[in-house]
Amino acid sequence: MENLKIASVQFENRSGDKTYNLGLIRELAAQAVGQGADVVAFHECSITGYTFARNLSREEMLDLAELIPDGPSVKALIAIAKEYQITILAGLFEKDALGALFKAYICVDETGLIAKHRKLHPFINPHLSAGTAYTIFEIKGWKCGILICYDNNIIENVRATTLLGAQVIFMPHVTMCTPSTRPGAGFVDAELWKNKQENSALLRSEFDGLKGRSWLMKWLPARAYDNAIYAVFANPIGMDDDQLKNGCAMIIDPYGDVMAECRSLGNEICVAELTADKLMKAGGYRYIRARKPELYRDILGQQHLSEQKVVWLDQ
Repeated sequence: MENLKIASVQFENRSGDKTYNLGLIRELAAQAVGQGADVVAFHECSITGYTFARNLSREEMLDLAELIPDGPSVKALIAIAKEYQITILAGLFEKDALGALFKAYICVDETGLIAKHRKLHPFINPHLSAGTAYTIFEIKGWKCGILICYDNNIIENVRATTLLGAQVIFMPHVTMCTPSTRPGAGFVDAELWKNKQENSALLRSEFDGLKGRSWLMKWLPARAYDNAIYAVFANPIGMDDDQLKNGCAMIIDPYGDVMAECRSLGNEICVAELTADKLMKAGGYRYIRARKPELYRDILGQQHLSEQKVVWLDQ
């Protein structure tokens, strides 16, 4: 298995403006190729925008959503992959032939659609249906999985994807800088973004504190460490509808160490080279082999009514 160079991206999308967002995706994909990347990963709903969808009706959602793989945005993404000979992962809202709506994240290359994951725990719009399956596919011989944003907060999802063979898990998000019951959480004042250069020190403090990166680093490295996988985290920077987001797209190795991270206040990519040796040298590999499923198979498989509450939606 050859080394794999992956780029993770932060960029400021425009709500509902697919043409603009795909244009930026094309530009950033070109930059990733220029840095030798084989793969480039963008954030959740990077094609369509995300947070604004909380206010859309079912009819408006159907107008925004697309069929996969036959929709125009998917075809445009495949064309970009073909132009630059790079594998691309990006997100959008999906509708099926019966009118059901999903939050989707897709992987394409020059040959077409490689994989599609439907978010298992969607919440941004009440008309979205939940995905019902894990997603495993290959990129250049590497086994990969996808878990979208909230999917990663449920630790069983990451472990299940790993047990299905994933060595790399793409984790596209639109997260952080929103209210929560946890200490230190909250919105970052969007007024600061209007003059981000003058306010850069304050923005960095807010973005790196408990509203943002400090919270992320409590749990994201553990997902990679415990499962001995590479975690590819993507998140937008700047305004997503009326919420200010802090970016910090990053790639974490099986030791739980950050290999590369976006640190600017603008559109940016970070690139890391994945090597196969870490997959078995990392402690998580040994811990997985030491499992005793007979102890907890029945415990983990007990009936449970899934209840998902997102505090900031009630703000």
